Amino acid sequence: MTDATLHRPAASPGVAAVRTITTALERIPYSLVALVARLSIAGVFWRSGQTKLDGWRLSDTAVELFRDEYRLPLVDPALAAGAAAIAEHLFPVLLVLGLATRFSALALLIMTLVIEILVYPDAWPTHGTWAACLLILTTRGAGVVSLDHLLGRRFELGTSA
Repeated sequence: MTDATLHRPAASPGVAAVRTITTALERIPYSLVALVARLSIAGVFWRSGQTKLDGWRLSDTAVELFRDEYRLPLVDPALAAGAAAIAEHLFPVLLVLGLATRFSALALLIMTLVIEILVYPDAWPTHGTWAACLLILTTRGAGVVSLDHLLGRRFELGTSA
């Protein structure tokens, strides 16, 4: 012990409470955070994908939406609507399974950026929330409650905690 340690004043009850709460919060496993992020953001994109379908086919209203409202440059509206419908179904399923999580999250993050920059620039609070979930998953992975983790252990690949 140093003299500084010996002469440090005792923490006030407020400081002690903050330390206790912080310590407890730091014990929340990343895998729980990742699972919540995976399931919640998958739900957002899955629901959006469902609005683009009429049964098992692309709806006419989805194509009209891409032609009249979204107006993406350099992309045919029917092609863009079809690609969005596929992406909004495929990547959420992969996220729920925790399979190819980083790739799926990155793909949806790029989609989110396109939506924010080219379609709805004033919706940044919503898109920022989506981006936060997707950035967590892109940078840290799916966590241990995932097929990524299971396959990573099986094939001795680097996995996240």
